[in-house]
Amino acid sequence: MSADDANRFVHRFTIAPDVIDRNGHVNNVAYVRWMQDVAVAHSRAVMEHGSWRDSRTTWVARSHQIEYLKPAFADEPIALNTWLSDFRRVRCTRMYEFIRESDDVLVARGQTDWVYVDADTFRPLSIPVAVRQAFGLPGDT
Repeated sequence: MSADDANRFVHRFTIAPDVIDRNGHVNNVAYVRWMQDVAVAHSRAVMEHGSWRDSRTTWVARSHQIEYLKPAFADEPIALNTWLSDFRRVRCTRMYEFIRESDDVLVARGQTDWVYVDADTFRPLSIPVAVRQAFGLPGDT
């Protein structure tokens, strides 16, 4: 198991009919929404136990990148894997893989560049060592 495997967060869901577009497959916007939702869920799961949980900080998305590999359809079970691949002073990269569970096919993958900010001013802040370590990455980079 790689370091990424050990620090992955997995969200499983079934594709709802309301995200299907006129082409008969998942609308592109749904993937971005799912990426944001799983990032928030992962952060809450990791950070709820940290001493910084009451701090006035948050993450904001700087950019998203998605590569669509196969179409996905209503009622298909999906495992959405996410993990942080690196940290920089005020930013980190979060990776995503959308796996169709019925045949273990990678249907899409993506990444988001997130910025750690003060929740009141939205000015970037240095990511604390404790936050880096909570997500399974070294705290001294």
